[in-house]
Amino acid sequence: MTITDLQIKKLKARGQNYEVTDGQGLIIRIKPTGNKSWFYRYMSNGVPRIMKIGDYPGVSLAEARKRHADAMMDLQKGIDPGKKAKEQKARRVAAPTFKDLLDEFWKMELSKSPTAKERKRLVEKDALPVWMKTKVTEIRRRDAVLLLDKVRERAPVGANRLQGVLIRMFNFAAERGVIDFSPLSGMRRGKEKARARVLTDDEIKTFWECLDIERKDIDVFHIVKFALKAILLTGQRPGEICNMKKDQIINGVWIIPGENRKNSEENRIPILPMFTEIIELAANYNHNSDYVFPSPQDDKKPVTVGALANALRRHRTEMNVDDRFTPHDLRRTLRTRLAELGISDIVAERVLGHKLQGIIAVYNRHGYDTEKKQALTAWEKRLSEIMGITEKKSNVIPFEVHHG
Repeated sequence: MTITDLQIKKLKARGQNYEVTDGQGLIIRIKPTGNKSWFYRYMSNGVPRIMKIGDYPGVSLAEARKRHADAMMDLQKGIDPGKKAKEQKARRVAAPTFKDLLDEFWKMELSKSPTAKERKRLVEKDALPVWMKTKVTEIRRRDAVLLLDKVRERAPVGANRLQGVLIRMFNFAAERGVIDFSPLSGMRRGKEKARARVLTDDEIKTFWECLDIERKDIDVFHIVKFALKAILLTGQRPGEICNMKKDQIINGVWIIPGENRKNSEENRIPILPMFTEIIELAANYNHNSDYVFPSPQDDKKPVTVGALANALRRHRTEMNVDDRFTPHDLRRTLRTRLAELGISDIVAERVLGHKLQGIIAVYNRHGYDTEKKQALTAWEKRLSEIMGITEKKSNVIPFEVHHG
């Protein structure tokens, strides 16, 4: 006999379990609690078996019949459908969650990136709370679109940065056999309006004065003040400044190793008088640290980019920069000012540590150390003029670390 959905709905609980058949081994079992579940009774290698198909009404009559038909098809192929279902369930239980994937991604790849901590922070802030225990195989493209849309409402640039990390994460998952294909493959990023924030002379003067350690109204750790000044003096990325180590200073040159840089290419920055003064001042706070700008909370760690950004955010009014202003804008300011000083684009780009492009990169292997020193000398001179500092011969001895 076969049953109808109406008949199933009318089945009432009794004092014990009972079953109603739909034919060919498909049954529905009704418990004393009134709960109803689908089962398939069959023979495998002469042994009676039973497998659960699902609970009603979550699994409808039509869906139960479909699953039953699939199970009978497996049986005809010599496959035990109950054993197959248990193995599939075990794989689902063992399948990595999004948190598992993040841990594996961090261990195998992400931790080796110069921007590792920031990229991980993006995932932990917006994606991890949503997908923490979700199986990676269950995350669909639509899920990612909705997540990124929500982030984009608050932080368009941040959404693009998060999308970039997620795209790589899911590609990594596909490469590692966690999923067959990335659901984010081919996803385009949202449009970004390029930031053009460059400090004027007056803003530079106010900014520099606010970072004087004698300014008690600017309640910022001195190390943070020194690091912010160092970005404006050298044009290096905030993360590179934060991770600057004493043993990277050799013969008056700061050698930034490739592993600390976004493009994995070493950069050499000459240490000139104003930068030397910053390093010497910072030395009063880093006696027990390997870092030039250690964290005020733990001198075994560097100060963070977040600490620099927070300092700017809290004192925008005093610094007379009312719009959104970030540590990276100091790097852009130096790049623009080098152009104003007549420094060639090639030299300015090498100061910032950017790779040369195209055919120039292939044939031009010149280090530009002399040219970079000339460019930064011109910038320190211009900065002194903006600050109203009269030129005088520096009596500060460059901070050097020699390897023997």
